Amino acid sequence: MKAYLVLDFSIIDIDNFMVYVRDIKQYIEKHKGKYIVEGVKPEVIEGDWAPDTLVILEFPSSENAKEFLNDSNIQPLFDIRKKTTKSKLILVNGGAWHDNSS
Repeated sequence: MKAYLVLDFSIIDIDNFMVYVRDIKQYIEKHKGKYIVEGVKPEVIEGDWAPDTLVILEFPSSENAKEFLNDSNIQPLFDIRKKTTKSKLILVNGGAWHDNSS
């Protein structure tokens, strides 16, 4: 089942953040991921969630996504993202709410 990483972030240091942007793609591809949404400012339609910028990555499985997140070679890049943005990150499996009902 496909899995998605959803990143909601605001950039606080654009120059250093661009290092992350430049280098992250190779690791996404290494773990068989791809961009679905790449740094887009969303339009809020309903509710009080007000994300500044969104990235959505698709992986073949949650295992691929977790391997991406835990890759020791990528941790310095994650440190850059964490220092240059205010961000929230979630992992969600594809499917529907009723897939797990009995």
